[in-house]
Amino acid sequence: MTMKTVVTPALAGRVAVFAALFAALLVASSASAQCFADLHVAPWIATSAAATDPPRFHLRPLQVDVDLVLVPTTVTDSLNRPVMDLRQQDFTVLEGSEKQDIQFFSEEDLPISIGILLDTSGSMKSKFDLAREALSQFFRNANSDDDYFVITYSTRPEVLADTTQSLESIESQLDTVVPDGSTPLLDAIYLGLSKLKHARYPRRALLIISDGGDNDSRYRAKEIREMVQESDVQIYAMGIFNPLTISVEDRQGKKLLNDISGATGGRASFFSAPDRLPEVAAAFSRELRNQYVLGYRPRNREHDGTVRRITVKVTAALTRPVQLSYKRQYLATR
Repeated sequence: MTMKTVVTPALAGRVAVFAALFAALLVASSASAQCFADLHVAPWIATSAAATDPPRFHLRPLQVDVDLVLVPTTVTDSLNRPVMDLRQQDFTVLEGSEKQDIQFFSEEDLPISIGILLDTSGSMKSKFDLAREALSQFFRNANSDDDYFVITYSTRPEVLADTTQSLESIESQLDTVVPDGSTPLLDAIYLGLSKLKHARYPRRALLIISDGGDNDSRYRAKEIREMVQESDVQIYAMGIFNPLTISVEDRQGKKLLNDISGATGGRASFFSAPDRLPEVAAAFSRELRNQYVLGYRPRNREHDGTVRRITVKVTAALTRPVQLSYKRQYLATR
């Protein structure tokens, strides 16, 4: 017996509606996939989306259109004290040799998302109490609205405390850490950068505390330098390196920390004994709270894969000499 389907006007209407919905879902899915495929990393983008929905991290570069390049800038006097009485017209910003129009300017103590990378290898046993005190000093001098995560690295990097936890919880978890194992410094930096892609605030920083170079990472220094170049993260590093006994790997680690911190507008400080860790950590924390943020839309809008060099100058007539630290480059990813 053959069954016949009678298509009534009502049934035909329902079929048409379902077909339209199905087609719309296909289009939305395709557009979403295309959107994520086209993402690129750029310096901070001054939009609410950048603060609330940062792009996902992949080994391959993420991409967004270069809109507003934000350059955190620290100005200090000869005694290393912050100079915070400058105005927008006191600064000049160059990209390459071309002057840029400063279209965003802030001197407020804006909250920051901060990743702490703490070396817990075996060589840190005698220095670990001072390293914990250094973190306490860093927290005490920070903005109360800052949020943090802590990554310890020994043989492999691990997230010890995440951004949802209080400072008291973070400090109590540090009490349970026993330094041991090797030093996967590069892997720890990779993990820290990847977590900051999902950070709460558009201002982002890494604080690295280490007493040696890398000796156990999967990633290479070249890869990490490229990732730092593509990121919008300031890096501060404290290294304990004895100049009398420094090894080849420690010398390479010292150079890496110095290079990547300087390129991001942060700083690195190295000393032969750990006694200065708390003092330097407090100074780094205060420095992050006393910065200008300068923003400009690049005159060169091409996504040509080139590294764009940034120069910031104080052009006002000052009665005292000043020093500047700022992000010196970004990658105009294809």
